[in-house]
Amino acid sequence: MLEERLQKHILLLTKRYPALKPVSQEIIDAYLIMETCFSCNGKLLIAGNGGSAADSEHIAGELMKRFKIPRPVPPEFASKLKEIDSARGEVLAKNLERSLMAIPLVAHEALSTAYINDVDGLGVFAQQLFGFGRQGDVFLGISTSGNSENVINAAVVAKALGIKVIGLTGAGGGKLAAMSDVAVKVPEEETYIIQELHLPIYHSWCMMLEEKFFGMLDK
Repeated sequence: MLEERLQKHILLLTKRYPALKPVSQEIIDAYLIMETCFSCNGKLLIAGNGGSAADSEHIAGELMKRFKIPRPVPPEFASKLKEIDSARGEVLAKNLERSLMAIPLVAHEALSTAYINDVDGLGVFAQQLFGFGRQGDVFLGISTSGNSENVINAAVVAKALGIKVIGLTGAGGGKLAAMSDVAVKVPEEETYIIQELHLPIYHSWCMMLEEKFFGMLDK
């Protein structure tokens, strides 16, 4: 059943993007790491530079609210909201959506600029990883070259904390792939083409996770 559920998404993905067929198993393996993390109430920590920084925030946005299907709050929580404030609670109970906790490390400007200015420009993701990360979490490092030093530094801290590392890179994989528990190395060399293939991969992850934790996707 698990294999059938995941293969449905992989077949759809590779039909639309045939270049990703060689990394199908790695996409599944990375997904399974994230599924285990969220099943144990862990969180996903994400980092990248430039376009990959935008991808980091994109992924968090898809996981922290609905992607394709509704995610209503549990009835017990809805009742508590209404007990506290009947009017506001009614609206909140209707509008709040359950989340899969995902933190884009690129999004904390005050912390990141302070650390860059006061300590180390290449260590800011590592500092955030050290502060936010707990054993059982997952670090998703995105680097088209696989050699982004600030992302690799965060991967080192993740490994020291007992956090699984997923690398999302280009064909070379670089140092990040060597440090990752699973590396998805899309078979392209040009940065913008790599980034174009990263998006459908993480959209598939988001769909698979949403289906797992919030019900079956619409047929």
